[in-house]
Amino acid sequence: MKKAVVLLHEIYGVNNHIQQYKSEFIALGYDVYCPNLLQLEQPFPYVEEQQAYAHFMNDIGFEQSFAQVQNLILELKYTYKEIHLVGFSIGATIAWLCSELTGVTSVVGYYGSRIRNYLDINPACPVLLIYGQSEQSFNVSSLVENLIAKNIQVQTYEGHHGFADPYSAHYNQQSSTQAFSHTKEFLAGNRVTFLR
Repeated sequence: MKKAVVLLHEIYGVNNHIQQYKSEFIALGYDVYCPNLLQLEQPFPYVEEQQAYAHFMNDIGFEQSFAQVQNLILELKYTYKEIHLVGFSIGATIAWLCSELTGVTSVVGYYGSRIRNYLDINPACPVLLIYGQSEQSFNVSSLVENLIAKNIQVQTYEGHHGFADPYSAHYNQQSSTQAFSHTKEFLAGNRVTFLR
């Protein structure tokens, strides 16, 4: 059975963090697609966070990214029995927006802070959303409550935004390992209830 992961990057682009997760999913037997949503040859370095954010919000945006991923899903659904979306930060929000699309098997989103702006979405597939317990830009507990009210699977871990990125200053190895273990279980179809 052919199965694919569409891996959606943060504001920085397809960097070493995304390439490492690509290798992890390939090792698990998935074909992995990493669309370059920024349409740049090189990813932004972490020290250019503000420039990366401005480029995405001003020059790309969620609507254009959603359309790009939607077109990819339309292409892949003729080849794959399973198409899973895994996104980080803006990629998680884009994956969330795509959760209503036909052909998507499941969605896993890591620290998608902007999901709070799209709570009208009603996923047509199983969704697991992952957050660090500490976020600067929004109240994690409030968002989690809203998502649980929609019967969305949500898991929080010790750490900050970026805790699952081994190249980030906020990397938390234990939380990252736990989150990836839960991600693998979820993609495999094991919809266990995790403790927050």
